[in-house]
Amino acid sequence: MEELATKLLAEGIQKKVVSPGKGDLSTFPDGTKVIFHYRSSLCDGTVLDDSRTMGGRSKPMELILGKKFKLAVWERVIATMREGEVADFTCDVKHTALYPLVSQSLRNISAGKDPLEGQRHCCGIAQIHSHHSLGHCDLDKLQANPQPLVFTLELMEVLTPGSFRLDIWAMTDDEKLEVVPQIHVEGNALYKKGDVKEAAEKYHNAIACLKNLQMKERPGDEGWIKLDLMITPLMLNYCQCQLIQGQYYEVLDHCSSILSKYEDNVKAYFKRAKAHAAVWNETEARADFAKVVELDPSLGSSVAKELRAMEERIRSKEKEEKGRYKSLFSYDSNAPATATTG
Repeated sequence: MEELATKLLAEGIQKKVVSPGKGDLSTFPDGTKVIFHYRSSLCDGTVLDDSRTMGGRSKPMELILGKKFKLAVWERVIATMREGEVADFTCDVKHTALYPLVSQSLRNISAGKDPLEGQRHCCGIAQIHSHHSLGHCDLDKLQANPQPLVFTLELMEVLTPGSFRLDIWAMTDDEKLEVVPQIHVEGNALYKKGDVKEAAEKYHNAIACLKNLQMKERPGDEGWIKLDLMITPLMLNYCQCQLIQGQYYEVLDHCSSILSKYEDNVKAYFKRAKAHAAVWNETEARADFAKVVELDPSLGSSVAKELRAMEERIRSKEKEEKGRYKSLFSYDSNAPATATTG
């Protein structure tokens, strides 16, 4: 361990073990997946990021070694840790210059945004030396004045290559195509069990795989259309989950997008009609339900049931509103008069 600490010091990294881990030190071959919590701080103790609180939730970082992660020092120091270990690593500026960009991506991810949102299409060093704002005052200050940082890491789990499914970003194009049918099946199984939220996440991941591939094709070309035909049923399944979870406007957007390309997609009309009905768009809902019956008369009874349910909700709402207006304008004739002054 002393020899390891000496090597780190020579590289401009000072390690302090806060809590020792268990077992032997892994060899960490390329392709190893490490799951860890991190806290990034200035040397005066000011916290920049904390995976336990970022985005209002506790979500550890997942990293696959050997994939050229932008902040190479994290891979270097993790290779000195045992599972369960907590340690502070004080790293020289040469290791931390790109942290503002990494932090921006991590913050975007925690907020549900594109991790590259706000970053220019140039290399990291060029961005560091530009005057481009990262959208966060603390990161802009750090970008303008690079300094040593302290990374407090807790290594939660080490997974050997081949013992886990790769994250989408780490897959080859062929691997993405191969994994989509499997994710689709997993999503269907979760939906049948009633795990709608988890099913939606599966469908979303499969869609992300295919959209990533589709971005490499020219819109309208054979390859692009083939991928789009794979995306559409997944998107409809995702919309079904979102309907159940009350995300009606998202369903309206996705179904309208499908119908702009495939005008005879009955399922898209049906789901959009239900979403319109849920947000009181009666005219639009009736038009979509009528289109469903026109395209597939066998769904007439299902449409009639949905229309009855919508009409019942409308009557109930109107009755409630009448009662509210009645109480608003009613008064007690026996109430004593109140003197007023002009």
